[in-house]
Amino acid sequence: MKSHARVVVIGGGIAGCSVLYHLTKLGWSDVALLERNELTSGSTWHSVGNTPMFTASLNTLRVLKYSNELYASLEAETGQNVGYHQVGSLRLATTRDYLKWYEKIQDMAALAGVRNEIISVEQARELNPFINPEGVLAVAHLHGDGYLDPASVTFALAKGARQRGAEIYRGTRVEKISRTASGEWEITTNNGNITAEIVVNAGGQWAREIGQLVGVELPLVPMEHQYVITEAIPELKTLSREIPVTRDPERVFYMRQEGDGLLFGFFENNPIPWSVNGIPRDFGQQLLPNRVQHLEPDLMRAVERIPILGQTGIKKIVNGPDAYTPDGAPIVGRVPGARNFFVIAGFSLFGIANGGGTGRACAEWIVHGAPEIDMWEYDVRRFGEYASRKTYLVAKATEAYAMDYAVHYPYHERDAGRPLKTSAIHDLLTAQGAVFVARHGWERPAWFASSKRTPLRSPPRDEQTFSRPNWFEHVGAECRAVRERVAILDQTSFGKFEVSGEGALEWLNHLCANELDVPIGKIVVTQMLNARGGIECDVTVTRVAENIFWVITAAWTTTHDYGWMESQLPENVTGFRKPVTFSNITDDYAVLSLMGPRAREVLARVTDAEISNDAFRFMTARDIFVGSAPVRAYRVSYVGELGWELYIPPAYQRYVYNLLMDAGREFGIVNFGYRALDSMRMEKGYRFWGLDMNALTTPLEAGLGQFVKLNKENFIGRDALLKQKEQTVARTLQCLVVENTDSIPHGWEPIYHDNNPVSYVCSGEYGHCVEKTIVLAYLPQELSAPDTKLSIQLFGEKFPATVVRAPLYDAMNARLKV
Repeated sequence: MKSHARVVVIGGGIAGCSVLYHLTKLGWSDVALLERNELTSGSTWHSVGNTPMFTASLNTLRVLKYSNELYASLEAETGQNVGYHQVGSLRLATTRDYLKWYEKIQDMAALAGVRNEIISVEQARELNPFINPEGVLAVAHLHGDGYLDPASVTFALAKGARQRGAEIYRGTRVEKISRTASGEWEITTNNGNITAEIVVNAGGQWAREIGQLVGVELPLVPMEHQYVITEAIPELKTLSREIPVTRDPERVFYMRQEGDGLLFGFFENNPIPWSVNGIPRDFGQQLLPNRVQHLEPDLMRAVERIPILGQTGIKKIVNGPDAYTPDGAPIVGRVPGARNFFVIAGFSLFGIANGGGTGRACAEWIVHGAPEIDMWEYDVRRFGEYASRKTYLVAKATEAYAMDYAVHYPYHERDAGRPLKTSAIHDLLTAQGAVFVARHGWERPAWFASSKRTPLRSPPRDEQTFSRPNWFEHVGAECRAVRERVAILDQTSFGKFEVSGEGALEWLNHLCANELDVPIGKIVVTQMLNARGGIECDVTVTRVAENIFWVITAAWTTTHDYGWMESQLPENVTGFRKPVTFSNITDDYAVLSLMGPRAREVLARVTDAEISNDAFRFMTARDIFVGSAPVRAYRVSYVGELGWELYIPPAYQRYVYNLLMDAGREFGIVNFGYRALDSMRMEKGYRFWGLDMNALTTPLEAGLGQFVKLNKENFIGRDALLKQKEQTVARTLQCLVVENTDSIPHGWEPIYHDNNPVSYVCSGEYGHCVEKTIVLAYLPQELSAPDTKLSIQLFGEKFPATVVRAPLYDAMNARLKV
């Protein structure tokens, strides 16, 4: 084994070999892979090898599509047959909601060039005559789906990597990983040591243990998964073609042909976690004991749909562990807290389907600094430390497994592991009818079933529907209260960071596109960019003292943004000599947002501070007292009304909340939730990171050029923006109004011009105060002019949409600055 490599990948399954393959494809040949046993000896070898392209996300679909295209080409490139059977797939819709969901997926698939059509059950039976059609309303037919041999495709990727200079060391167990004096990684194995600039943790179900070697906890837990293979079925030989992979989500099974028999696998509603306290050291290329009794109820339900299963013997039962994350999606990318340490793991039961695309993305992250596809749904930084704690992790992973085949409703919230993090007024909000959503572990009010401060007879809940939900009118009332009177929102979940020290200003000005050399108390909206000009973070930065700044971000990007800033600290980059201290103060402050035209009158009743418009200007912050509580008050608003965000030590939040509610009673104060916030921010055309902008979109494209100071030198991404400006911006984020639809577009719905797809919806909501359905989408310049007529496809039907000048509400921002 050699002593040094630029990149060392740990783990020889589909993920590790895919990263290695793609690193060499990008020109990095000084790379090595360490495998404790033999290639594929983790979860890959017992995988069923399905390659589905059915997903609710366009980004995920692009990942899956690339995987399929790669696998189809590998034999020609490497000479290694991968056993690829592109037989297509059938997914049965047995309820109206399943069919509605399939229609939404079908709409989106066209954007990625994936052939997905809804067919009748009679047509489906022509492809798979074993289906019992009873209760089947329609069937989703994905022509490009199929399956392959997991070991063969992994060997092909390994062979392709070797042909371009990569080295693979089998039988090499990683025992220790430590930092060298030069900042590289030293990896101690049973076969000697190897030093690397970058380490990729592709350890599969062992990835959590590998992470612990560098002091990080990854949110992964293995789940047992069983499938059965039948004895030979003579009827298969009479068919003219192989049957498609077939799924009945309501009966939680998938099936496909396996030789002269059938293979059935199950996503049971009562899955079993395995080795939650750590995988035994000697566990390798092994299976778990069969659990026939656990499988039996689902087998019987599968027989109802595929009767021939009941006439056939079972030849083999396979029970193997697969690593799950709290939301069931993989974790990929830079690991916060461990510089130059990447992860690609947590594929649940879709490692083969995801392996090619995520391997490419991880390699691009390493080589180029960012992948070519928006990987936020895969990004390990979507979780915080809370997600790796055993009780929460096991509860959420179990839930994710059980819901793999569930309908994906808009706004759907999963209940396991909740509540985890709550503010000091959680019980007060609950008593007033709050329905909560969870973001980054925090419970946040989504909407209120009652505006009165009296207990409800039964807890309100979200209605799961694709039409207008049960909370629609409640949210409308909250929006009108904010616009007409005054309302209060608990925003404790905000991510909050403090940057201090002699070098704080210089460092932040290097990270941020806007100018931060501003007077003390000034709030600055800014983006942090990558070298390509893409938006890594969208934040506010406030200068609270000469050398102290507060950075505020959204809850769900707390770990992401902290990780990005941490990776750019002076000790991790060159050119900075002055000291900087960077800390996460999220849990040190609760937040209450007081919003509405009567907000000043309410606040004036509980503070002695001068808060007139002249004394307390828009986009400034001051330290005041509310009653006897110390508060840092930000005059800023994400709803487009006069208001303040009040940052409060948690011990005082309950006290301040009660003071404000009492003072606001005569003005008609109410609580409002995040659903109302989303409606009002759309009326104002405010962007949201992860939906309307990401690491692949620039501020010039996102309509945020006013927050970029190109005359400021030496900020990350400046050169890319200057180049883009010279070449003209090809697409920009625009606001559209959709007509004649009761259902609200929420994201990924295709946008058409003259029956040609030109874009998709980034985010959408109903604007209760402008009484319009509003969406944001990137459009080519030639279609960006106001009054341009387009259409949006929703559940198979096209609805007229018109480009409008944003914002639709208070275009002059007079209400913000009153």
